[in-house]
Amino acid sequence: MGEDADQARKSIGARRNPDSADAILDAAEAVLVEAGYSGFSIEAVARRARAGKPTIYRWWPSKAALLFDVYQRLKRVDNPDTGNLEDDLVGFLKNLFSHWHETSSGSVFRSLIAEAQSDATVAAVLVEYTKGRHAHTAQMIERAKARGEVAADVDSTLVADLVASFAWTHLLTNRLDEDEATLRRAVGYVLKGIAADDAGSVNAAAVRRRRRRVIGRTTK
Repeated sequence: MGEDADQARKSIGARRNPDSADAILDAAEAVLVEAGYSGFSIEAVARRARAGKPTIYRWWPSKAALLFDVYQRLKRVDNPDTGNLEDDLVGFLKNLFSHWHETSSGSVFRSLIAEAQSDATVAAVLVEYTKGRHAHTAQMIERAKARGEVAADVDSTLVADLVASFAWTHLLTNRLDEDEATLRRAVGYVLKGIAADDAGSVNAAAVRRRRRRVIGRTTK
């Protein structure tokens, strides 16, 4: 399930029996597909898996913890390694948006984020999941550092937070159909910044280049 799933499970109790855990996760996924988030419950999962509720709660202390594992199990989003950070981040966002849009994982994650606003248990699980997920995304930044694309003192996790903020905003506002040009522009803002240069304009350098070309022609 990946490093981020392991991070999200730090608070989970006794070691699981792999076969029983898989059966419970299979049942949880089936209940989610059939009943949706609003109809999802530990009781329904226990019936479906023919497992005792105490067993489920021993391995997953809350409905949210179980749902996060189901979400992570559904998630199939790789971090590209193209040799260029901009392409890596654009590819990652394209993969993520497509996955959220084309599977039930987007609605699951959106519901978990919403529930975290009023349920401290869900919020705590979300925080742990986010730490692991952002550390995973930050690997792309670290690879770019090793290639010399990114300054050594850049906080990779903070950059991952900025990318995740863009993704979460689009998930929560149901805008997962952005085209590649928009994704590339957003990534460009993160990587290059939006501040004007010393001449007072982000286009000043281009203006200066044009002026030099004009001056060069007039002096010939």
